[in-house]
This record gives sequence, C-alpha cells and structure tokens, in this order.
Amino acid sequence: MPRIQWKRNRIVLICVSIACCLLLSLKLLGYSLLHQRVSEDRLRTSKVSFTIPPLPTRHKLAVIVPFRDRFEELLEFVPHMHSFLKNASIAHKIYVINQVDTHRFNRASLINVGYKMSVLECDYLAMHDVDLLPLNPLLDYGFPTDHVFHVASPYLHPIYHYKKFVGGILLLTHANFQQLNGLSNRYWGWGREDDEFYVRMKEADLTILRPDLEKVTTGYKTFRHIHDRKRRPRDNKRYGNQGPSGSHRDRKTGLADVDFDLISKHRIVIENSPATIYNVELQCDVTDTPWCDTPT
Repeated sequence: MPRIQWKRNRIVLICVSIACCLLLSLKLLGYSLLHQRVSEDRLRTSKVSFTIPPLPTRHKLAVIVPFRDRFEELLEFVPHMHSFLKNASIAHKIYVINQVDTHRFNRASLINVGYKMSVLECDYLAMHDVDLLPLNPLLDYGFPTDHVFHVASPYLHPIYHYKKFVGGILLLTHANFQQLNGLSNRYWGWGREDDEFYVRMKEADLTILRPDLEKVTTGYKTFRHIHDRKRRPRDNKRYGNQGPSGSHRDRKTGLADVDFDLISKHRIVIENSPATIYNVELQCDVTDTPWCDTPT
C-alpha cells in the first residue's frame, strides 16, 4: 500500500475513534444528568412527604336551631354564635330549621330534621334555642367524645333550674343521636320534649356532663335570654289526650319516622356571619296526634 494512502487511512481511523469516544461521553454525561435529576426529584418528593404530614380530620359542629317567626332574635343569634364559636376555634355550621306549615310548633321534629340536613357535613350537633346566647367564653362547645354535654346547665340557665333539665343547649355526637332515634315527634306545642329525651339518654346509659362550676363562675349571668314572652307567648296548651300521652316514654316515634317536606333552602349572611335556612313542612298523623292542630 502506498505510504500516503496508509497515512490517510490512519487519520480516518483516529477521527472515527475520537468521534465514538465523544459520542459515548455525551451519552454517559446525559445519563448522569438524568440520573441526577431523578435523584433530586425523588429527594424533593421524599422531603415533602416527611415535612408536610396530612392535616388531621377536624370535628365539625352542627348548630341546629328549631325556628318559627322569630327573625328579630335570629338577627342577633347568628352573628353572636358565629363570633363565639369562631373565637373558640370550633368549626361549625348554623342550620335554621324553619317550620312553615300551619301545624303547631314541634321543636323535637325540627331537630330531627336538622340532624338529617347536617349528617353529611358534621359529626356532632348542638340542639340550640334561638333565644339563648352564651356569654362566658369558658363554655365548652367542643366534641363530646364519650358523653353528652349539657351547656345550658340548670345551675347556669337564667330560667330553668330543675335537676333533670336538659334543654336550651345540648351537645351530642351524631352517632349518639342516631342511637337514641332522635327525639319524639309527638310533642306539638311548647315544652316537655326535652324531659322525654332525658329518659331516652338515661335508658341508653349515656353520661350527661355539665360545665364545671369551679371554672364557669358566672352563675345565672352565663347566658342572655332574649325571648319576649309578651310579644311571643308560648303555646303551652294541652288538647285531648296530649297531657297524659306526653308524660310517658315514647317508644314509637323519633328520628327514623319524622315526616316532612323540604320546601326550600337559603344561605344567608348576617353581619358577615353565615347560616342556612331550611324551610320545612312537617306532616302530622292526626289519628295518632290530633293535637298537632289547634281545635277550632
């Protein structure tokens, strides 16, 4: 082979070798950079999973307000309760269950309806009168884990002081409310449904706790009662067999058979405080409770 041709072939081989080496180096460098990016991504993912744990599930309170024709009181109640619970760091929603039918007022049935409206959003409830405003920030509206909590204790309520009183404001879990089958639907007119509910709780062996009087020392000034009896007198009349019927434990009616129609639902805001009004028509079995209507 001529000498010049041999040199040319040698130069070509050297160039090919250099090109192959460069190509291999670039591939190795690309792999290294890719591996580094993957490692950094894995590291960042690892750091996120360890430094930001998932948020714990919070309890949420359903403030259930049985209601009819008391909008002046509602205008005061909603902002007061929203502010009170917000300051106490209590996650909550206010459910105003407004009875729009022509029957006599049935507080217990409205609370049963309130449970049904709130069960998918909240895990415990407050049966809360619209005319009773808590004033002492030490009152506990927290989740009642293994008990029922009567906020409006007879030792603190401005009007009712008998030992078995559980009205005004009562907290219990949705699970316990369902366990008790809610409240009796037989109490049309005002009063006594709480006394029957007390018997249900005692039969179920539920512990009823009340505020610690060594901690809450404001006595009968713990709440403000804003109901005007002269302008809105109570419907406490008893018709027919209503009196004797209401003095016994009702084992027939409750949450499971409350009969109602949801007419409409409206979200309202009063002084930057939200609430939801549920307009409902309660249905009455006049053969069972003919006293659901005032006799003509």
